[in-house]
Formats: sequence, structure tokens, C-alpha cells
Amino acid sequence: MEFLCYHRDRAGSLSLRHALNEAHLAYMDRYAKEMIARGLTFGEDGETLSGSVHILDLPDAGAARAFAFDEPNYQAGAYRDVMLRRWRNVLGRTMWDFPGGRTGGDRFLVIGLGTAAATAEAVDLEAPSDWEDREDLILYGPLLSDDGATWLGTAALVRASDPEAARGVLPTPDAYAAVEVHDWQFGGRPS
Repeated sequence: MEFLCYHRDRAGSLSLRHALNEAHLAYMDRYAKEMIARGLTFGEDGETLSGSVHILDLPDAGAARAFAFDEPNYQAGAYRDVMLRRWRNVLGRTMWDFPGGRTGGDRFLVIGLGTAAATAEAVDLEAPSDWEDREDLILYGPLLSDDGATWLGTAALVRASDPEAARGVLPTPDAYAAVEVHDWQFGGRPS
């Protein structure tokens, strides 16, 4: 089962995140085989750290909760909240398999949260075939309830010219109560 875990930073936690960086990296090393994607997100200025996203293939929702809540930054109080949702890997690859590589162009995390009415009828279950920048899709998939039966939204990692272009990855914009677009960079241990 695939899960998206998005830890959002608590204001003023940057020094704590720096102090715990090695503990965080060591924790993530334990999940290297399960990792589909990972990386930092940044605020509107493109420089202020705002969170960490991890997409993993784990045995069940209990294992996903353990991953999210045992993470050293979470345990130390660096995060203000956690979004944890089942996710389906429509493209069937990891971020490391993305033909565009780790560098070149701006990267974004796009999260569309479905409206209450839209959850009754799932949309955007497949990667958009008409998105003008389809070759810039890094990962794409629906956000689902723990049992996988209910569509809750869509999440994608994309390379795009700007946040508005990234937002365009969602083919059915009216189905979303809110759409978040975050600057994102490929994660992992520095080379």
C-alpha cells in the first residue's frame, strides 16, 4: 500500500530541524527500500523551509502511522501537523526513475483536497493525458481513505515553470475544495 506523508513545519522550528538533521536522515535510511519519493517543501519565497513530504510503499495503515509519528522531527515537536493518506502510484515509478532527473527546472508538490460532494464520485484517478507538460510529471495519484475505498483528493510531484502551471496538473479543478502548491526539491542524503 502506498501512502503520502506530509509533515508541515511549526513556525520557528528551523534550528530544531537543523539539530536533528542526521537523526532524520538515519531514520529515512531505514525506509530506503520503501521510499517512492521524498523531499523538502518551501514557502512562497522559495527559500523558507515549510515541510517534508515522503511517499512510501508500506504494509498497512498502522505501519504508515508508525512511520509518520515515530519520525525524529515529529517526536521533537518540529512539525505543526501531519497529513497522512493512502495514495495510488498511477505512474508506477519512483522519483529517482523520473526521466528529467534530480535537477533542472522548478519542482512542485501539488495537493488537491476533494470537496465533500466530489468524494462521492472520484475524479482525476489517472494521470492527465492533455496536460501540456505531461513529460514533467514526476509522480501522480489519488489520495484515498485508509481502506482505499473513498477518493479524498489528488497529489502530484511536477516540474513546472511556476506554481500556476503546476496547479494545472489537476484536470478537474472544480472537484477540489482547496489546492496547495508548494516548492519542492528532491530529497535524500546530500551527495
